[in-house]
Amino acid sequence: MNQQKRFEIFSRLRAENPHPTTELNWSTPFELLTAVLLSAQATDVGVNKAMAKLFPVANTPEAILELGLDGLKEHIKTIGLFNTKAQNLMKTCQLLVERHGGEVPHTREALEALPGVGRKTANVILNTAFGVPTIAVDTHIFRVSNRTGLAKGKDVVEVERKLERHVPREFKQDAHHWLILHGRYTCIARKPRCGSCIIEDLCEFKEKVEL
Repeated sequence: MNQQKRFEIFSRLRAENPHPTTELNWSTPFELLTAVLLSAQATDVGVNKAMAKLFPVANTPEAILELGLDGLKEHIKTIGLFNTKAQNLMKTCQLLVERHGGEVPHTREALEALPGVGRKTANVILNTAFGVPTIAVDTHIFRVSNRTGLAKGKDVVEVERKLERHVPREFKQDAHHWLILHGRYTCIARKPRCGSCIIEDLCEFKEKVEL
């Protein structure tokens, strides 16, 4: 795919949704970090429901630690893999208090040193909480990038690097959100909704599904 096509794709996505953001509910970097940590193999809707109960009670590392492991589990038990996630979140809170004064760090290295935080989660925090133009590649973005021809790669790291290289600069801050929303609601896994897709004529997918 050439750069002219990429520019037009992101121009259309921006025109449809000028200010995209995560569908997770959060008001502080720590709330976002908590929500993202708990969102693996879970829906944003499910995480938001659990956070609506947790955050009024504990929305800082100190408060989570005071809640205790069992107390935390009680608040997030509706989320898949809650036992492991609770343990990682407790360890993360401990490190945030010990090493960062209870604040979420602003660097990839420090974020990835936290339990349960990988490259994708670090990119989400950097982009959404701190305004760094990173692109976090999840299953939706991996699929959309490969299917459309925006950035083809055999794994998420390769796709991320190609997107970082090819997404026009003016779109890079919001590219992550546009692509994930496009993959979540239009370019879905089993049967993409090509007939209602605003970039269908630019997409290089050879097996388009007409509605």
